[in-house]
Amino acid sequence: MHVNNTSTEKESLTKRKSVLGIRLFFIYLICYAGFVAIGVFQYELLAIQVLGGLNLALAYGIGLIIFAVILGVVYNYYCTKYEDEADAEPSNEIEGGGVA
Repeated sequence: MHVNNTSTEKESLTKRKSVLGIRLFFIYLICYAGFVAIGVFQYELLAIQVLGGLNLALAYGIGLIIFAVILGVVYNYYCTKYEDEADAEPSNEIEGGGVA
């Protein structure tokens, strides 16, 4: 497990992860807002058969769930990558000279 050595490193990782999470959240929000907008303004479109007998409402809803899982995997991948990059960077602390 990654252990942050400095508060600066921890703040940097936290900021990068937060920015990524917020970006992915807004991507999902736009997709979900599209679903809600169709339901509010063009609800009759949701009854159209689109995939193998599924109507648009079911296909879109299942798609949103699958997309949320994919975004979770993407978030995990990049957070792990960020932590691995932080582990690979040389530490600015002097070996053995830190405060216990």
